[in-house]
Amino acid sequence: VAMSHWAGLLSTAAKVILLVLVVSVVFSRSSLSDRVPEFALTKIEESDIKDDSGKEPVTEDDADPEDLEVFYPTHQWQTLRPGNAVPAGSHVRLNLQTGEREAKLPDSENGKSDTREERRRKRLGKVDVDSNSFTSQELKKALAKMKESEKAERKAHEEEVRKKFRPIEQLKEEFEKLNVKMETDYEIMVKLISKFNSSASTLDEKVAALYDLEYYVHQVDNAKDFLSMGGLQLVIDGLNSTEAALKEHAAFVLGAALSSNPKVQIEAIEGGALQKLLVILATDQPLAVKKKALFALSSMLRHFPYAQQQFLKLGGLQVLRSLFRQKGMETLYVRVVTLLYDLIMEKMLLEDSLHGDQMEERIQQYRQVKLVPAVVEQDWCVVVSNLLAMPEHDTREKVLKTVGVLMAFCKERYRGDQALSSTLSLLRSEYEELAAEEQREGDKDGYFKELLGSVNTIIQELR
Repeated sequence: VAMSHWAGLLSTAAKVILLVLVVSVVFSRSSLSDRVPEFALTKIEESDIKDDSGKEPVTEDDADPEDLEVFYPTHQWQTLRPGNAVPAGSHVRLNLQTGEREAKLPDSENGKSDTREERRRKRLGKVDVDSNSFTSQELKKALAKMKESEKAERKAHEEEVRKKFRPIEQLKEEFEKLNVKMETDYEIMVKLISKFNSSASTLDEKVAALYDLEYYVHQVDNAKDFLSMGGLQLVIDGLNSTEAALKEHAAFVLGAALSSNPKVQIEAIEGGALQKLLVILATDQPLAVKKKALFALSSMLRHFPYAQQQFLKLGGLQVLRSLFRQKGMETLYVRVVTLLYDLIMEKMLLEDSLHGDQMEERIQQYRQVKLVPAVVEQDWCVVVSNLLAMPEHDTREKVLKTVGVLMAFCKERYRGDQALSSTLSLLRSEYEELAAEEQREGDKDGYFKELLGSVNTIIQELR
């Protein structure tokens, strides 16, 4: 009886437990069904997932790419049909409520799709297809179009570059031709000297050769080469030519070669250039010839005390003084006065500078040049001051400077010169008006005020 009682109890308990399990399953399924949309299984389809061998895994149910219909995902979940080809990077999930697969585009931080497939489609551009599927053949055609387009663009670019630039072979040929024709200054001067010295050359050809030589010998090194190749002596000899044009251009070349070139200065004076230049200035010659001769003489004398000493010994000051008595030589007056001013100031500045061993030797050389006594003796004081009557302001400026320098040696002579006193008074009145006009125009330190200051200084010293 007891055993029957316990068997009945167990049977009843088993029924209760079974009932509880059934109810639990029912409620669990209902609860899970309500939460499916929130907890649907989601996976990312990545085309670059590979197995250990480095190849993409192939499943048995993979379809031929040509038979797959391309699925175009959006930002909303869409149901995938059998045979749809899902673009790489799409989000795919299994809807547990409906049992169907769904896909959509992934959302980036800014809410826009940024899948590799979409970027690839943008890069490839539109492909003309008859259906909604991309076959491998169509993709090959699209790639071929891209290659053809790139090839056409590259060809157009090469053609554009070819129009702008010449081929390297052509450039090499032209450079070779240029190298054959390129000549150094030395070689050019050799040819010019040869042309000038050739008896077969015409007068015009010789003049042209001298004209070109003047350009080259301005450079110190070229002038030294000109000396070493014998050109300097040929030009000095050209000063004796009976042709005025040859004399003019020979003096021009000589002056250019002598400028600030001590070596050439020494060779020129030893070659007799100083005497020949003084002869040209002392004799009846065209103005153009005398201009160039005076230019060459100035280049020889500046910063060369030995030449200055020889100039005085040969009567150079008298030769220059004679120019003021020749008609038609007015344009040379200011050049002569400027030369005298430069030579006097050159010596004065050197004597006032700091002394050294080399400087002492140079000062001794300048002390042998008795330029100022010769200027006073030959009455250059009056010759210079008379030029203040000339109308050009530039000429007056240079003359006023020279008179100021000569004042220490010519003061007594100037004090007794009534013509100079009258000229200075007229100049002061004229420049007072011009300086006042400058000041009214806003130029407080103008050109005419400076000239007025020079005139007033001379007047003050003569009182």
